[in-house]
Amino acid sequence: MYALGVVDVDNMLIILAASRDMPPTERNIVTKLMMRGFNDATEGAGSKVTGGQTVLNPWPIIGGVAKSICSESDMIRPENAVPESDVIVLTKPIGTQVAVNCKEWTSNPEKWNDVKDLISKEEVERAYRVAMLSMARMNRTGARLMHKYGAHAGTDVTGFGILGHTQNLAEAQKSPCELRLHTLPS
Repeated sequence: MYALGVVDVDNMLIILAASRDMPPTERNIVTKLMMRGFNDATEGAGSKVTGGQTVLNPWPIIGGVAKSICSESDMIRPENAVPESDVIVLTKPIGTQVAVNCKEWTSNPEKWNDVKDLISKEEVERAYRVAMLSMARMNRTGARLMHKYGAHAGTDVTGFGILGHTQNLAEAQKSPCELRLHTLPS
């Protein structure tokens, strides 16, 4: 929602899988903490959890669905970029998947050998901390700033990475356009 400029979340539905493979005492503690964290994040969004689904699973999983009733003018859709004048503004750091992968590779000697000459374990830890904090932070401020500064188009940068989402954004335009990535933050 925030990636489309929607600032207010009316309610959240929680999707929770409690681990059937954990000892019951641990499962109860972990499940309560997961629910507390989800509720805290929902309250941080100015919303509330109104329902959801809970299941047993081999490992704990949590997620949710944000819902909002808003007008078309409250949304900043991906297809409305203005050629020749718009710029791409990133509201969060990119590279979180690379940081997560490198963190996992530090405990896998075969994978670590592939990258150890490029980055130190200390640098991996630092990048991983930054990535975790970024992923844990809601982007409500980014949505507000999109409206404040008159953004014409918006999207997220997730599983397709910056290049994939830039291509998707370009292909979604109503008018022909060309998006160029020439400077990325370091």
